[in-house]
Amino acid sequence: MKPRLYHALLLLAIVACSSTPGAGAVGPATTPKLLVFITIDGMRPDYLVRFEKQLDGGLARLYRDGAVFTNGYQDHAITETAPGHSAMLSGRFPINTGIATNLAGVEDPNSPVLEAQGLGASPFRSRGSTLVDWLTAKDPRTRALSVSRKDRGAILPIGRSKQPVFWYAANGNFTTSTYYGPTLPEWVREFNARKIPAGYAGQSWSLLLPESEYAEPDSVPVESQGSQGIQYTFPHILSSSIDSATRMLDQFPWLDELTLRFALQGTQALGLGTGPQTDVLAISLSATDIIGHRYGPDSREIHDQILRLDRSLGQFLDSLFTLRNATDVIVALTADHGMTPFPGVSSHDPTAGAQRVNPQPLLREMSSSLAAAGVPGTGFRYTLGVYSGNGFRFDSGVLELDRVALRAASINADSLVEKFRTAFLRLPGIAWAERISELLQRDTVTDHIARRWLHAFGNEDQAALVVTPSPYSSWFTTYAMHGTPNDVDARVPIIFYGAPFRSGRYAQFARVVDMAPTLAAVLRVTPAERLDGRVLSNAIR
Repeated sequence: MKPRLYHALLLLAIVACSSTPGAGAVGPATTPKLLVFITIDGMRPDYLVRFEKQLDGGLARLYRDGAVFTNGYQDHAITETAPGHSAMLSGRFPINTGIATNLAGVEDPNSPVLEAQGLGASPFRSRGSTLVDWLTAKDPRTRALSVSRKDRGAILPIGRSKQPVFWYAANGNFTTSTYYGPTLPEWVREFNARKIPAGYAGQSWSLLLPESEYAEPDSVPVESQGSQGIQYTFPHILSSSIDSATRMLDQFPWLDELTLRFALQGTQALGLGTGPQTDVLAISLSATDIIGHRYGPDSREIHDQILRLDRSLGQFLDSLFTLRNATDVIVALTADHGMTPFPGVSSHDPTAGAQRVNPQPLLREMSSSLAAAGVPGTGFRYTLGVYSGNGFRFDSGVLELDRVALRAASINADSLVEKFRTAFLRLPGIAWAERISELLQRDTVTDHIARRWLHAFGNEDQAALVVTPSPYSSWFTTYAMHGTPNDVDARVPIIFYGAPFRSGRYAQFARVVDMAPTLAAVLRVTPAERLDGRVLSNAIR
């Protein structure tokens, strides 16, 4: 099928599904009073399969009794935290939410944080609406609360809505920014005053189960790279210094326990789920991502983290269902991205030949060449994962040109792109280097790499060239990484749980952008705009 014809047919299907939520599906007799939307940052779906026999808490409940889509994806190119969170409750790809990379996420110096140190943050770059806006339009009494370790994990699921949003700061407080109000609410101050993070100082993270229950080795030296002094073998001891402990808590499973306790207190303080309307509690749990980066997805640490997350989530759901009638609550669970294993480390994945791709020598040489040709700039720099040089910037596989600087030196942009392409394709571990105009000619039904790049960028002013590592290769870092359009980074769990849903396994291809229209169908609300996602109607009773 020709790409343009396919896109036309797909658009018709999406409009038909998303513009009339619930079409072809019969919802529950009563509309749920509370939606709990759980994001597990960096959660690979194979964790549920690998560790299923040892799960008996919240993950077990959702995985065994929910509607589980076993072929779920974040279907966009740069599989990072900010783009992934922006897609969840908006039903739209990053090209339409405006959040294509982490750097294009939430940082906003005009919205400083409250009672904590850190960068200001707000959703000012976010475009369009989310499920929270659709619910509020239906019933202005709708309330929402979104919490996370990360500012982007808390802010982006509900977009520009000024409902309560909080995230964990390095000083041990949950904070927000002035975008949401001038002061912290009293219930947040009361929670912070308990100094719970300080109580973890000096504690030991030991294995939850006997050592014989873990098949993974506990002596993989690569896990010590970039360790900030933490050993790569169990037990892992959190600093006895309170300042250090609160700052480093995000590298331990206790971070998720704390976030869930805060979310539960917020549910009570705001009375979520007690009115006739549907309220939303969005929780983004970050420890799996940070532990996955540090130790890798094949580590004993990630195994133990998933077991502990299962218990913590079970306690949270048990507590929630004592406060609210379980039949009035629905739960959805997904992730913002997966995780690529360490190249060269024994893995569950077929990683033979995987590379850590280091583009720095190539980019440094190109910057020097362009400077010598008269292109103005400040020289080559590398900051927070972003490479910049005279006339260009490179971040997460995307080459952006400074066309004004290139014109000033009479450099032909098209010829320069071809030079970059040739240089990238010579790097071991690089599979594709393509222009957006070329991707638009591809069959995006079968070419998932082209499709995912087109779901992130629409023109070559934003992305002059997009570069994709080969499967299981990743951009050079000292830790395990994600961010590519490859399936290992894009594949995520998609689960719906509660009375409106048919429990079971669904093998059909599903995207995270399908979650918002599916939830809208169940909650009987109409999206405020055209969506990229479709209703997964076969999972609805």
